[in-house]
Amino acid sequence: MSIHVEHELHRRRLGRNLGVGLLLAALISVVFGLTIAKLSTGPMANAQGQVIFE
Repeated sequence: MSIHVEHELHRRRLGRNLGVGLLLAALISVVFGLTIAKLSTGPMANAQGQVIFE
């Protein structure tokens, strides 16, 4: 059985990867939220939320 010691480089890489992952998730959430808001209250939506094509 070997002794496994985590190197400091791996801890830094994990922290960086988590930060990038959280930023990516936040960006996707913002774009998704804006898309839903635009589709539900856009200029081409009527009072019932149906899209009108003129």
